[in-house]
Amino acid sequence: MKLNLKKPLIVFDLETTGLDIVNDRIIQLSYIKVYPDGKEERESLFMNPEKPIPAMVSDLTGITDEMVKNAPTFKERSSYLNEKFKGCDFAGYNSNHFDIPVLAEEFFRAGIDFDFSKCRLIDAQTIFHKMERRNLAAAYKFYCGRKMEEDFEAHRADQDTEATYRVLQGELDKYNPATAEEPDRALPNDMDVLAEFSKLNDNVDFAGRIVWQDMKGKDGNVLLDSGGKPRRQEVFNFGKYKGWVVSDVLHRDPGYYSWMLASEFTADTKQVLTRIRLREFNKKSN
Repeated sequence: MKLNLKKPLIVFDLETTGLDIVNDRIIQLSYIKVYPDGKEERESLFMNPEKPIPAMVSDLTGITDEMVKNAPTFKERSSYLNEKFKGCDFAGYNSNHFDIPVLAEEFFRAGIDFDFSKCRLIDAQTIFHKMERRNLAAAYKFYCGRKMEEDFEAHRADQDTEATYRVLQGELDKYNPATAEEPDRALPNDMDVLAEFSKLNDNVDFAGRIVWQDMKGKDGNVLLDSGGKPRRQEVFNFGKYKGWVVSDVLHRDPGYYSWMLASEFTADTKQVLTRIRLREFNKKSN
């Protein structure tokens, strides 16, 4: 099914030196940029991680130190990728849990403030797990009717990207509201709905250190905005201030902000906290 897009969608996959969001680095980034008119652009980029690729990762992906030693670093490609990705939504497989946080860290280290909070983040794995609960290979067979190994080489970002794109299209075909046999297993071809459906939690930052919480009045009832939706606020989800409203903590204990910036939190968490702090400062100034 052709995707119903209002702005470009980046369908992408990463291969990295490991699974540590903060310390590991991208070695391959592949994406398909799908435009609202249906035009597609594909690119697969190797990157020098500036650190050795573990043998286990090379065995899994087939990507070696030799293959990336002369490739540009992410920082060297960052301005180019920033321009390519600006104004786009993103889709991947397990991307909301891993690929998007890793990409956010890489942009931050490169000195680029790429604000993913302004993007719709669609995770084909979350859609699949909520509907069928299996891995990418099973998803490919289920939605595309073929074994993945018949069409692709496993554990290569460009191959997995193509498979993910086909799975996402297959999901929209299968759960098309016009043809779905069960109304509760229907998904409209709408990026807003798919992004909302892809969410597994109410995290404000990718690591879940700060989460959204409904605001309540003195009577204990949830406060609503002008559109009838619950008003929400950011609260800490860890440590001594767990459950506290972030803005209240920043006013009550200003040193907590400095402590978090100096501690081993992800760059994304620190960015989110800084944006909240600036927002509160501007409120006070006005």
